[in-house]
Amino acid sequence: MRTAKAKLRYLRISPKKVRLVADLIRGMPVNRALAQLYLLPNRAAKPLFKLLNSAIANAQNKNLAKEKLFISEIRVDQGPSLKRYRFEARGRVHLIKKKSTHVSLCLAEAEKPFPQQFSFPEKEKKKEKKVAKKEEKEKVEEEKTKLTKAEEKVEPKKERKGGITKIFRRKAT
Repeated sequence: MRTAKAKLRYLRISPKKVRLVADLIRGMPVNRALAQLYLLPNRAAKPLFKLLNSAIANAQNKNLAKEKLFISEIRVDQGPSLKRYRFEARGRVHLIKKKSTHVSLCLAEAEKPFPQQFSFPEKEKKKEKKVAKKEEKEKVEEEKTKLTKAEEKVEPKKERKGGITKIFRRKAT
């Protein structure tokens, strides 16, 4: 059985929170796991999504078929903690540990391909985006020039002579 690995180190999320997400995708086919991570609201889902994409790229470099890949192992370990202090009442200090996480992911190739249940929209290339933005700007500018030309055709309103009129008057008593 051929495998591909990827590691994520020093992730600044508590290991307990990352394990909740990792337990959901353990043993899943790659496509289904990607869909699961894409839709999860947890903060740990985004880095695990990126890690899984990295592992898939590593597998493709080893000539493994993406349709046959599944998550054979995902391990979440605790990394070093940052120690911070919070001042308390009566001159005391409270220690705050900001924990970090190391995640290692191993993909294996199954004998049969898994059915393709989910599909993700492919990202547009940067050049195509730039061209589309330029076209949109040109359209907006053309509309503005049309509006200004239309405004020029309309006769301007005649201004009143005689200055400012009183708006507020006191009632005579």
